Amino acid sequence: MTSTQPIRIGVLGTHSTGKTTLLKRIEMELRAEGITVARTGRLGKRAAAAGLPKMQHHTAQSTEWIIAQGIADEIAAAALGAEVVLLDRAAHDALAYFHAALEYRGQAPPPRTERERLLTLASTQLPKYDLLLATVLNESVPVDTSHDYDPRYRRLVDQHMHRLLDSDDIPHLRVHSDPDSQAHTIDVASKLCLQVALV
Repeated sequence: MTSTQPIRIGVLGTHSTGKTTLLKRIEMELRAEGITVARTGRLGKRAAAAGLPKMQHHTAQSTEWIIAQGIADEIAAAALGAEVVLLDRAAHDALAYFHAALEYRGQAPPPRTERERLLTLASTQLPKYDLLLATVLNESVPVDTSHDYDPRYRRLVDQHMHRLLDSDDIPHLRVHSDPDSQAHTIDVASKLCLQVALV
């Protein structure tokens, strides 16, 4: 690639909808074409390791940490020379988890200034994404039984995720669980990166 800026592809969606697996498959396709790829991730686990709440216990503080850490990871990957950076949990992902957690707990939204601050922080990243992928929940697909997921919270995250994307008219590609949708998404991502590589 001759571009001085890496291609950035972000994914967001509720838990166990194939986000990480999808990015791994895209990474494999790109590496097979000789493209240098970096993939970020594990933000939820890292937040928990830092003593912050996660899932239905999310707070404004944990949301801000996840957004900020995701930004830092992406910058570090670009600085190391990656031609493509795959972002596992784009910035608006954290907002959806937070809003879903508040609804799940029956809590009132935080003050308007706090909501706007978090939204602004996430929105600053939107111009950097060359492609944004949003997984769609399919509750008929079994989840890993080692995870103790609350189905109601999982559903709320999916609803808030797509509401955020649609209400702000954020360009994105919806990714369903069926093989055709997965293959189409991988093809779109691969072609985007290869087109830039030829420029």
